[in-house]
Amino acid sequence: MSTTAHSRIASLGARLPATVQTTPQLAALVPGLGDVDIEKITGIAERRVCDPDPAAGEDSFGMALAAARDALGSSRYRAADLDIVISASITRFREGDRFTFEPSFAAMLAGELGARSAIHFDVSNACAGMMTGVWLLDRMIRSGTVRRGLVVSGEQATRVAQTAAREMTDSYDPQFASLSVGDSAAAVVMDVSTDPGDRVHYVELMTCSEYSHLCMGMPSDRTRGIALYTDNKKMHNRDRLRLWPRFHADLLAKGGRTFADEGFDYVIQHQVGTRFIDYANAMAEDEFATPMPTSLSVVERCGNTATTSHFLTLREHLRAGSARRGARFLLVPAASGVVTGALSATLTNVGV
Repeated sequence: MSTTAHSRIASLGARLPATVQTTPQLAALVPGLGDVDIEKITGIAERRVCDPDPAAGEDSFGMALAAARDALGSSRYRAADLDIVISASITRFREGDRFTFEPSFAAMLAGELGARSAIHFDVSNACAGMMTGVWLLDRMIRSGTVRRGLVVSGEQATRVAQTAAREMTDSYDPQFASLSVGDSAAAVVMDVSTDPGDRVHYVELMTCSEYSHLCMGMPSDRTRGIALYTDNKKMHNRDRLRLWPRFHADLLAKGGRTFADEGFDYVIQHQVGTRFIDYANAMAEDEFATPMPTSLSVVERCGNTATTSHFLTLREHLRAGSARRGARFLLVPAASGVVTGALSATLTNVGV
């Protein structure tokens, strides 16, 4: 891998469905919950929910396409300029209830966008899918294989919430985490960095497969539909939450650096819920023995949007001006698998 080339995040795009579902509205659909306060447990007040009508263009593919166009519109590139398109969707719904594996989403998106000369492929790595796509594109730009590319994902995640609403019997049900999800799409255009003030400094991932059984998405074992089964207690215990800071500390130590040396201005955790984010940051502060940077989130109004969560959060805060340009950002994945890691980037001229 070349040590002279670097990548940067050139622009970000997103698409949120128009329909807002509040947590009380969702709770009313889950009779087995009784008086359990989902909002108090998760910190999520509302989420966006896709319109099931195929004409609305809010299925996984339609939202991914809209987010990709948004990202390109905020960049200096046309689709024809792209060397590569990577799709990272977990949910791959198109034309209503049709779940598509072939042709790949990336191939269909490249075709619709007009990226006719771009290579294309899908990646699948649970909620770390977009981060994995960015990792791959970063490496390809660094090696000189490509000059610029697109990573995109559209997630119709609330389908698991619909299944949970039909099947849950109490708050200890393994489908409880399904009530935290929201629908969205996000896209990232990346190219070659020529300025340290606009650069992906590093992106590294680690998988601990011995914990993969703690969060599984699959067809429901009781009714028609897709279900998500999570052992929340084991998934979010201290040992799991210490995986990231210990991995990150080891990564930095190889270069003789510490977390405090990095000078991060903002951290974006996976948008599981407000309690999870606070707990993850507190555990990291304890491990690194240094204060954590300002934590950014959109989980309160968007829920857990799966693969898109980090880049949706980043785009929303940059667009609103609640995160400043020229700052150094840390994005921390936390996906079933279990996948963790770190993306460090300085963002100055990113299009949003």
